[in-house]
Amino acid sequence: MRVLFRSGAVPDAVPDEVALLGLRRVLVLCDDHGLDTARAVAASLGDACAGLHAGAVTHVPVEVADLAVEAAREARADGCVAVGGGSVTGLAKAVALRTGLPIVAVPTTYAGSEMTPVWGLTEGAVKRTGRDPKVLPRSVVYDPLLTLTMPPVGSATSGMNAIAHAVEALYAPDSTPIVALMAEEGVRALAAALPEIVADPSGHDARSRALYGAWLCGACLGATTMGLHHKLCHVLGGTFDLPHAETHAVVLPHVLAFNAPAVPEALAALSRALDVPDPVRELHELGERLGIPRSLANLGLTAADVDRAVDVALGAPYANPRPASADELRAVLHAAWAGERPYGG
Repeated sequence: MRVLFRSGAVPDAVPDEVALLGLRRVLVLCDDHGLDTARAVAASLGDACAGLHAGAVTHVPVEVADLAVEAAREARADGCVAVGGGSVTGLAKAVALRTGLPIVAVPTTYAGSEMTPVWGLTEGAVKRTGRDPKVLPRSVVYDPLLTLTMPPVGSATSGMNAIAHAVEALYAPDSTPIVALMAEEGVRALAAALPEIVADPSGHDARSRALYGAWLCGACLGATTMGLHHKLCHVLGGTFDLPHAETHAVVLPHVLAFNAPAVPEALAALSRALDVPDPVRELHELGERLGIPRSLANLGLTAADVDRAVDVALGAPYANPRPASADELRAVLHAAWAGERPYGG
């Protein structure tokens, strides 16, 4: 994987990366919100652009993936350029999973999906995930200027989603000292940058530091096994169609509070990164200061949905430093649903 990080990298860098990979006909993927940026990237590619497909949606429904695969085949594409956030990268991964086409990722949010070999598809209200090296992008072009179009709340939820990747990586069963260093630094960078972005969305320096943090957090996710936090968020997204980043932002402090007794080293690392004695409290209150949703109820989940979410979560195994019974999962999800403080009080 090649990673290029430079303000103003687009439009010249993407054609260069496509050429380095020997690609001659690439399909540019995006969602409806990122059409303008994707069109600019497509124009920069000239004759190497075989078409633009704007069909990406959250959680990558299989029928949406099918349409993208068909578009790639009709265009006789030999690669994909994903311009957007995690949904767009996820769609490119679905295409790569079926076709083997290489991906050039151009992130415009702090999702971090571009740094992982993890794919996800939703079918029949169930989100399945897996790992395959062929879905890992071959090149990633980070241009902080592309994140300037994210509104403050969108930036904040995207950044909290990235922080969640690093938090779980700190206590993953296959974490390493290098991953722990990257996770701590990623959390530190994002937690400092996000309030500045909310205060001044046009600030280039804060945007750059946030994207740097997201890069690190995404790499941590790609190197480790996902646990309870990601499992619950996949259930909430795939089964109930809750928004991806917002769901991660709400659930994060609640799962961390549950796991806290079993992960003292992870808590110590987060305390250093956040410069606070209680990282659970700080992550919850950081969300409040950033003005992002603090409850799953605000995202559309009903109280009756909590029991179904518990049942779905119990139906598939996941790694976690502390086992969770049905009642304990219900308590975690109910607290997140109600927007309770995970640290009491």
